[in-house]
Amino acid sequence: MADRTPAPGAQDKLAFLLSLVPYLMDRGSVSVAEAAAHFGVLEKQIRGAVELIAVSGIPGETTQYQHGDLFDIAWDDFEQNDVIVLTNLVAIDDSPRFSAREAAALIAGLQYLSSLPENADRQAIASLQSKLSRGASSAPSQVAVENSETNELLSLVRRAVEEGVQIEFDYSGVRGQSERRRVDPLRVESVDADWYLRGYDHLREAVRTFRLDRISGAAVSDAAITHRASDVSLPEKLFEGSPDDVVVTVEIDQAASSLLADYAPDDVEPAGPGRCRMRLRVNQFGSLARLVAGLPGRAVVVEPPSARAAVADWASRASRLYS
Repeated sequence: MADRTPAPGAQDKLAFLLSLVPYLMDRGSVSVAEAAAHFGVLEKQIRGAVELIAVSGIPGETTQYQHGDLFDIAWDDFEQNDVIVLTNLVAIDDSPRFSAREAAALIAGLQYLSSLPENADRQAIASLQSKLSRGASSAPSQVAVENSETNELLSLVRRAVEEGVQIEFDYSGVRGQSERRRVDPLRVESVDADWYLRGYDHLREAVRTFRLDRISGAAVSDAAITHRASDVSLPEKLFEGSPDDVVVTVEIDQAASSLLADYAPDDVEPAGPGRCRMRLRVNQFGSLARLVAGLPGRAVVVEPPSARAAVADWASRASRLYS
């Protein structure tokens, strides 16, 4: 039976070639049959396109086409095995590439994302890592991101939220004391690199926020939760004050003050040109020290003296680790 497939126009041919070349570059080696199935065309169209690519290019400084100015393929593989391998790329190779160091940094970030439960075993992330490795200007350094205890705990907490069951754990709260808590988990949220569980605390008989890196001995219970997110009031702000909190005054550049919005500052007042003072409620000086250390805007703890001393001690101990 005669092939009645309509012949593509010039614009269609160009669009097809512009799609085919990056596909072949990404695959490295691909059979004619695989390429035809991918683009939904006949195998003879793939062969014709490949032969056209092999005589395409950009003229060099002599304004004439030399061998290096044209695409080339592994002809033996193509003619004998029906396999397409590009052996010389023109112009496309001149596009900006990530440096090996940039690619390594991006790959490390992708590995961290892969370690999070919601991104585990994602084919898209693995494919992107492979493309970054091949597309860098030189081979990226080998990097690895360790799966931390926080990631394992995060997976456990997410499972409790999804299954609607209670979770029990030891929590190091105000000023470092540890208590056993039984919680109806309602929501998991993150701020910067820190993860938090919001849930109904049966010990306090109220909604509380728990920082995951202060949780230990966590275990998922068989008991179903008795309070759901629709039954309680979950504040829009992640951090809510409690009777045990300490009020701390912090001075910071006005431009950076919005970064403290989640900490529900009681009030804000001017403190000189471009500066302001905010009174925050914190439940532990250790968390205050980490907060201040990560803030831009020349953050300074003003009072109380015990908070200033705690932050100074934390900074001193941290600096000694670098020496």
